Amino acid sequence: ETEPLTSKKDVSDCSKGEDCKENGLLVRNPKPALRLVEDGNKVHPSQGDKGEAAQISNGYSGVQGSVPCSGEQQLMELEDRETWSKKIDFLLSVIGYAVDLGNVWRFPYICYQNGGGAFLIPYTIMAIFGGIPLFYMELALGQYHRNGCISIWRKICPIFKGIGFAICIIDLYVASYYNTIMAWAFYYLISSFTAELPWTSCTNPWNTGNCTNYFSKDNVSWSLHSTSPAEEFYTRQVLQVHRSDGLDDLGGISWQLTLCLLLIFTIVYFSIWKGVKTSGKVVWVTATFPYIILFILLVRGATLPGAWRGVLYYLKPDWQKLLATEVWVDAAAQIFFSLGPGFGVLLAYASYNKFHNNCYQDALVTSTVNCLTSFVSGFVIFTVLGYMAEMRNEDVSEVAKDTGPSLLFITYAEAIANMPASTFFAIIFFLMLLTLGLDSTFAGLEGVITGVLDEFPHVWGKRRELFVLGLTIVCFLGSLATLTFGGAYVVKLFEEYATGPAVLTVVFLEAVAVSWFYGITQFCNDVKEMLGSAPGWYWRVCWVAISPLFLLFVTCSFLSSPPELRLFDYDYPYWTTVVGYCIGSSSIIFIPIYMVYRLVVTPGTLKERILKSITPETATEIPFGDIRMNAV
Repeated sequence: ETEPLTSKKDVSDCSKGEDCKENGLLVRNPKPALRLVEDGNKVHPSQGDKGEAAQISNGYSGVQGSVPCSGEQQLMELEDRETWSKKIDFLLSVIGYAVDLGNVWRFPYICYQNGGGAFLIPYTIMAIFGGIPLFYMELALGQYHRNGCISIWRKICPIFKGIGFAICIIDLYVASYYNTIMAWAFYYLISSFTAELPWTSCTNPWNTGNCTNYFSKDNVSWSLHSTSPAEEFYTRQVLQVHRSDGLDDLGGISWQLTLCLLLIFTIVYFSIWKGVKTSGKVVWVTATFPYIILFILLVRGATLPGAWRGVLYYLKPDWQKLLATEVWVDAAAQIFFSLGPGFGVLLAYASYNKFHNNCYQDALVTSTVNCLTSFVSGFVIFTVLGYMAEMRNEDVSEVAKDTGPSLLFITYAEAIANMPASTFFAIIFFLMLLTLGLDSTFAGLEGVITGVLDEFPHVWGKRRELFVLGLTIVCFLGSLATLTFGGAYVVKLFEEYATGPAVLTVVFLEAVAVSWFYGITQFCNDVKEMLGSAPGWYWRVCWVAISPLFLLFVTCSFLSSPPELRLFDYDYPYWTTVVGYCIGSSSIIFIPIYMVYRLVVTPGTLKERILKSITPETATEIPFGDIRMNAV
């Protein structure tokens, strides 16, 4: 019934530079499954339901021989693929990716805008039934198939391979604006090394006659046109938006920000150029340092006068808000973008795990840490906003009008400037923003790097350092538009349109492809092979129905009411909405293009082409001791 495992019979010939067609010897399986012992010399029938885990959909189990193709050592997924040095390196990398700048500025603002403490109810529900199941699904896919976002689709559903290309384009868009925000933080960090912070007074060359320092000891009157020193430092010295008329006239490039961004990309390159072995060590600093600073700032904020006013405003529930649809949309969008499925990062990071790593536990731990970090960050921000309201003798709602980066670079920076030991707190705060952003950048670029290297191993497999250098140069050049005097307007446009609906569409199609085409039963069997137990009915229902509906709900809500963009005193013209949708569509257009291409190049009738295009075409190697088994 079977050939000996050591037999060379029927081993496929491989031409130089090409993958082995069958990757070794096929063993006909007359039983429900076969259990392979570690010495590789015996084949035993499996017992009980243990056999289900190793069962292969087409009735064959494959064992790969150790003979290299045409004498050339090929890239072996399980033998040669890099793995994390320690489990904690992986956890810190995932936490560092998920916990980013958005946790510090976006969640607190979204929370108080949508009902304070009442917002935690839809947020938790969306996390349990939408965000965490998708997070777990991507970790499991990456760990089982051990491939990046492009080549993994050959093992799941080849016709959806365009999803991988779309993910890479989205990651490049993110890199083109996200690192510019870190360049702003770096500029602030450098400017903080002074006895008196430059955004504390109105006597600087960039200040205007409207500059009003209400923290000064003199009695000052605040008028409608008054601006704070912190606002003028941000808008006129760092961004220099007054030298631009908007998106149709961006102005020149800021050489200061260009140097800051160049230094950031230099740090990024030397952190990821060697792979997860090096980036896994860097995240020991970039992922843990923000928590130390958050704790220090939380303690400092809690001791400020008026801090309780900010906390009360942050958490006071407005139960009527729960009846508004937009609150649930905001909750779904916040948990989704906070956990970050759909960027290829979780697939890439998990692909470097050991096969039997408990990715279920990892998903629960990292997603819980991420959500708690967002919640605690709200206290860090709102204790300071309460202090600002106390000093201005205003309501917290008047102080908390700034959103997005302005909340950090204007409101929070101004509060720090008027604290005792302001220089120290400014340095650690902006250093925290840098470290929050760096490991997210590591992750985003690693998603692209792993995807491309796994798809083109014979071209880039031995040239990772060169490819990473080219990628960082491309990202730097792509960021030049955001470094202009009107660059902040470009950042806002990309933030709203380039990633939001595109990523939602990508993950929706990913969930459908895995649950409905690859098959939820097959996917759960894959998880069982790794963990020893299959996911329960709750996970199955979420993957098949609830999570896709969750994504469809958020996507349709966004498309039905596109955001009306405004930044500072600039209202975005209507044509920017069209441009925004074009930017977002430029990534997901690869999905239908590849589907058409796949059907055209596949031989046979239309029905045969469709069947071949939705059937996995490449074996997934499963380790059984010292043997690699191909699951087809």
